[in-house]
Amino acid sequence: MTKKWSELSRSRQRAAVALATAQVGLAAAWTDLARRPASAVNGRKGLWALVIGVNFIGPPAWFLWGRR
Repeated sequence: MTKKWSELSRSRQRAAVALATAQVGLAAAWTDLARRPASAVNGRKGLWALVIGVNFIGPPAWFLWGRR
């Protein structure tokens, strides 16, 4: 059975927003990596693709340390 947003508890709403935000960050980081030339990346692109895949840690790491 599907629940409406208003039927979810506040904690479940917050969890859903946090998970959705993490997924958007993941997609944005991978898109940025794919479009960025290797010369504009600190390290190897393949390694960064793996690091980005670690949810909640990878995308922020990419945006903070992976780009030149």
